[in-house]
Amino acid sequence: MAAIGSAVGLGNIWRFPYVCYKNGGGAFLIPYFVALFTVGIPLLMAEFAIGSIFRKSAPLAMRDISRKAEWVGWWGAFSAFFISVYYCVIMAWCLCYLFHSFGLIWQPDASSFFYDKFLGVTSSPSIFGGINVQIVFALLFIWTSIYLILYKGVKSIGKVVAITVPLPTLLLLILTLRGLTLPGSLNGLEFYLAPDFSKLALPSVWLSAYAQIFFSLSLAQGIMIVYASYLKKDSDITNNSLITALADGGTAFLAGFAVFSVLGYLAFQTGLPMEEIARGGIGLAFITYPTAIAKMPFATSFFGVIFFLALLTFGIDSAFSMVEAITNGLKDKFGMNRRKATLLICMLGFFLGLILTAGSGIYWVEIMDHFISNFALVIIGLLECLIFAYIFGGEKIRKYANEVSEIKIGRWWNVFLKLIAPVILISLAIASIVELLTEGYENFPSWALAIGIIVVIFGIIISITMVRIKCRQAQ
Repeated sequence: MAAIGSAVGLGNIWRFPYVCYKNGGGAFLIPYFVALFTVGIPLLMAEFAIGSIFRKSAPLAMRDISRKAEWVGWWGAFSAFFISVYYCVIMAWCLCYLFHSFGLIWQPDASSFFYDKFLGVTSSPSIFGGINVQIVFALLFIWTSIYLILYKGVKSIGKVVAITVPLPTLLLLILTLRGLTLPGSLNGLEFYLAPDFSKLALPSVWLSAYAQIFFSLSLAQGIMIVYASYLKKDSDITNNSLITALADGGTAFLAGFAVFSVLGYLAFQTGLPMEEIARGGIGLAFITYPTAIAKMPFATSFFGVIFFLALLTFGIDSAFSMVEAITNGLKDKFGMNRRKATLLICMLGFFLGLILTAGSGIYWVEIMDHFISNFALVIIGLLECLIFAYIFGGEKIRKYANEVSEIKIGRWWNVFLKLIAPVILISLAIASIVELLTEGYENFPSWALAIGIIVVIFGIIISITMVRIKCRQAQ
């Protein structure tokens, strides 16, 4: 349940539907499931197995494989922490919008409200701007919640995910059913799923599928390794991996129905073409969908609350899993008390997040997300594949998984881990580098993009530093 909660996050709502429609609609499901079974599930199985074998956090598990590999585990854990810093800021926006839903105060212009009144966006990343106090208090609430969920350990996490995993799925079903009853909804679904098989010939579509799988399953962040370390020694590796991966993909697919049925209604109401309305990312969650909610014939505030409550509950599991990855690393290596380690990381996350509550915050959210997701995580995933397959031994992992699993995996799995997954991840990294050098990113100035690169490099430096610090084993 915790692994599913970590994998299913905000990206399932605002990223997958847009990526799907943009890359061939229903035809995109073909490369999506190919990517799921050739890279996503094999690497997820490997992370679950490594966590189960070594019973430690990612940095210490990597150290047990090879002392030269420990820094890779730290890099994954620190990358997860950096993601949690801006991820929690977005969740703070969701919390504010949950209360704004009662009066639909983003009307009549949701875009102007979000950028000008709510965020107070400045004209450049270099202009700091003012801080929105309501976002600060919402951010404090989010980080306090994460601390209260984590400080007691596994049992409290189990109690939380028993609520926060099924609840948002139920809310998503409510939104889907409501969307399907609206006029124009079927046109939206047709736009979402109409297959364009010609796009399957484009390499970019296949790369998009692999990128979606890789980022969506919380891979290369140390999360799945530490969660697997909590499992009983004989827990089924293969079943857990399949259930987690398919639940993540199924939720993303369902989210497309909730999103595009409502966007179809918005197109029907405004007369605008779907091409202008359909968008992904932050704009979908805070501008397009709220605009559509405000135009619903009745119970508008109710469905606004449902939507942002779903985002919050989807997001909280992902957020605390990112924190769990780094706090367990600190606990395992330095013998830190769990409560102290969790408090330290949550306080640091909150104070770093304060920078992103200013008018320039949204620029840095996008820059950090782009560079950590497209560069740091891809390289960490590549290094994990090489370490698991060639240093520890992919055959050892496969045999261990088969000993404890009901469904046996064949030698094909070794080929995916040793060859196919590394080739795909190298391709993703090269494609991201070429795109950055030829097109830049979102018209951001070069100095801002340089800072994004520095964040990635800083993650490497601090990870190597952690290896060199003398440790004492946890009591």
